[in-house]
Amino acid sequence: MALNWIPAGGEVLIQGASRGIGLNGVEQCLAQPHIGRVWASCRNPDQAEALQALAGAHPDRLRLLTLDVTDEATVRAAAAEVQAAEGRLHLVVNAAGLLHDRARRIRPEKRLEDVSPEALAALFQVNAAGPLLVARHFLPRLEHGDPAVFAAISARVGSIGDNRKGGWYAYRGSKAALNQLIRTLAVELRRRAPAVTCVSLHPGTTDTDLSAPFQAWVPAEQLFAPERTVRQLLAVIDDLAPEDSGGFFAWDGQPIPW
Repeated sequence: MALNWIPAGGEVLIQGASRGIGLNGVEQCLAQPHIGRVWASCRNPDQAEALQALAGAHPDRLRLLTLDVTDEATVRAAAAEVQAAEGRLHLVVNAAGLLHDRARRIRPEKRLEDVSPEALAALFQVNAAGPLLVARHFLPRLEHGDPAVFAAISARVGSIGDNRKGGWYAYRGSKAALNQLIRTLAVELRRRAPAVTCVSLHPGTTDTDLSAPFQAWVPAEQLFAPERTVRQLLAVIDDLAPEDSGGFFAWDGQPIPW
């Protein structure tokens, strides 16, 4: 059984839960009867139809939070709501991420001339600074002494050592920055909260809105359904040991070079 290291009544927070990996993460956590409350956060939970349907089906266990990682006030307010409910988190997964945005004309860069300060700022804010702000405000809910995990969804393209194709400057750079921030947080947590394991995870190419424009170049066997991706990532989380804190792991549990 996945997440059987979480004690009966333990709680989980999935950030970026309105769709894709985050939404399926909520579903799979709710499927574990020993888990107590599942907290699901996103920018506009009132407009997230699938998430609202889950909340209707699990009114006693699923709690929705408004959280926009580009607005620290909402991160602070969401953490305060969990604290007020005496939430005791054992797993926090930050699944929110940004690669492209048609409305803002943000798309992966093919060459240096495509780089824009607007895209760089937007992707670094969501992909790197955002998870760190989530950690900053929710860490007190993880510091209870029991084993706990803070996991951020990263990407293999954030690996500097594994960069062979170039391009995608803002996305690669923001994910590399995320990995450094997670590594730095793990160093602090070894002194401050040694029971908390902190990792970056590469989910593999998953059939979501984020990857949709680029799936034509992905072999069918390498394109995962969100359900499979989440199942694999939870298996990686299940196998983590304290010495893995600060690491960067792929969906199959293999370490990825920085």
